[in-house]
Amino acid sequence: MTDLEDTQEYAAGELRWYAVQVASGCEKRVKVNLEQRIKTLDVGDRILKVQIPHTPTIKLRKDGSRQQSEEKVFPGYVLVQMKLKWNSDFSHWDIDDEAWQVVKNTPHVINFVGAEQKRSSSRGRGHVKPLPLSSAEVERIFRQTQQAEPVVQVAMVAGDHIVVLSGPFKDFEGDVIEVSPERNKLKALLSIFGRDTPVELEFNQVEKQG
Repeated sequence: MTDLEDTQEYAAGELRWYAVQVASGCEKRVKVNLEQRIKTLDVGDRILKVQIPHTPTIKLRKDGSRQQSEEKVFPGYVLVQMKLKWNSDFSHWDIDDEAWQVVKNTPHVINFVGAEQKRSSSRGRGHVKPLPLSSAEVERIFRQTQQAEPVVQVAMVAGDHIVVLSGPFKDFEGDVIEVSPERNKLKALLSIFGRDTPVELEFNQVEKQG
């Protein structure tokens, strides 16, 4: 490689995606804070994107209505695309130290996902060396978010105890044995004349107990 080619490759950099572990439930907060820090600290040339991969979901409410929503693919993690540079001895690509600090010091960030490097002494935990996601992993993740069909979610599962709110079995209680989100229905075992009888009910006919 000539000096000119070396310089051009160094200037262009290598783009890699990294997974960053964050405090539970703080994914959106970390994304907003990190994007603001990128602007304020002027490292947008080295930290290009911050993503929280989602898949579409449909939540069924008690009244039977449907609410469009999203579900995180990797709860507790955000993905960060970074431009790498040659390390000091020009032997491999590495994360820029300043960019690494910007991500690592963002509130609620725990650490990059990577390989822990042991300290020379046996005391204390070692330093985590960030490891980039493979191109196959990145392609799979973003293909999943783009092509995924909405997943229907309901607040009830088999084993839940319910009470019937309307219809011929009003005020009967029983246990859910089957949930059919695509039909907006469930089956529950109700005690009718002293016998457990499976009855099909609409979601909006029942209420979860406990």
